[in-house]
Amino acid sequence: MNILIDDIKKLIQKLALPAMIGTLFQTLYNIVDTFFAGKISAEALSALSKSFPVYFIIIATSIGVTVAGTSLIGNSIGEKNEKNSLFYFTHIIYFGVLISIIITFIGLNFSDDIFKLMGSSEYVTNLGLQYTNIIFSGSILFIVVVAINSLLHAEGDTKTYRNVLILSFLINIILNPILIFGFLFIPALGIKGIGISTLISQSVALVIVLLKVLRNDRIKKLTKDFLAPKLYYFKNIFFQSMPIIVSICGYSIAAGIIFTYVGLSGEYATAGYGVGTRIEQVVLLPILGINTAIITIIAQNFGARNFERVKEAYFGAIKYALIIMLFCSVTVFIFSNYITSVFSNDPTVIEYGGKYLQISAFVLTAYPIFFLSNGFFMALKKSEYAMISNFFRNVLNPVIVFYFAKLYDASFDQFFWIWVIINWLFSTGYFLFTFNYMRSKLNKSGAVVNPQP
Repeated sequence: MNILIDDIKKLIQKLALPAMIGTLFQTLYNIVDTFFAGKISAEALSALSKSFPVYFIIIATSIGVTVAGTSLIGNSIGEKNEKNSLFYFTHIIYFGVLISIIITFIGLNFSDDIFKLMGSSEYVTNLGLQYTNIIFSGSILFIVVVAINSLLHAEGDTKTYRNVLILSFLINIILNPILIFGFLFIPALGIKGIGISTLISQSVALVIVLLKVLRNDRIKKLTKDFLAPKLYYFKNIFFQSMPIIVSICGYSIAAGIIFTYVGLSGEYATAGYGVGTRIEQVVLLPILGINTAIITIIAQNFGARNFERVKEAYFGAIKYALIIMLFCSVTVFIFSNYITSVFSNDPTVIEYGGKYLQISAFVLTAYPIFFLSNGFFMALKKSEYAMISNFFRNVLNPVIVFYFAKLYDASFDQFFWIWVIINWLFSTGYFLFTFNYMRSKLNKSGAVVNPQP
């Protein structure tokens, strides 16, 4: 596979499919957790749902580290700069370790405040903390594994991490019921068992990715000189990753706002919405897979100054994504109640989850524009644009929705219809901005978009 000369359509397919499958199992991983939490109790399901905006800082950091490593290493490969590619590899690992320590401190000390802000009862808060405290204690596993894997992604290897995620899923689905409900000499740990199962799975993932990278031809050129910390590389990684991390963390604000409003309808409504969002994650898998593909393709071709291929990759990805999401939207709308009933037997939970999915079906086709446009700018090392777009989508949009919902005393249904309208307006504007950026900055004459210092 040669990312600089091979057919763009075939490259998207080759890179996106493994990433898509891997992300599928990563999402199924979360769905399995949701399924077993529902088997514990409706309160446990609500606690797990509300924990998502709490530990989303780990997810946001993992994404930031992945994108920074993939784009910076990918650009270096495209430029045929082996020295920089190796320095970025070692420094992305250093960066991942340092930031995971900070995240662990924040998560262990402030999670309870976030649960309370979302209006959680004391019982639900305690259940949520039992889970999040375990997750935050092992945050270094989540972040370091993606830091190491960023080299593989930059080279176009999305299959290794796919295989890792499949294995992690299988481990999780075996360990969850054993640790939650107990087996032989193993005591029943309840929601704590979900967290412990996750950390065990992540530990296995780290070992496998590390072994794969150690056999990489590029790593064989790694000497002790590349291990010496250098401010230049830390600075570039910081400026590439932090806007992404901070902006995606804004999703916690969005989730907090939504959970606060949904919570007015009760914990069962929260549980139903939580199930709905998990299903939505599955539906978004093709987009995330395609996004992984174009970040790799665009990063290398931008480094090699192949600007026409950069544009071809973006528009090709948008087309594929829109077709896929249209099909997913119809499927979700038709089977919404049936899907929700898999996770809970409670009719109220099923009702609210089904309502959310039916409304969500009308906004799914807007999401490709957001994710793929962000991927485009991050591959170009213009993460500040992704940060701004994430701020609008994850902070400003929910605030606007919340304002209008409170103004008109909107119901559960009406709240999410307002959400649909606001997101479509934002996505349309973002696409027009991205299109205009390409016309003005990426031309055949070789206009260069300067990387951040």
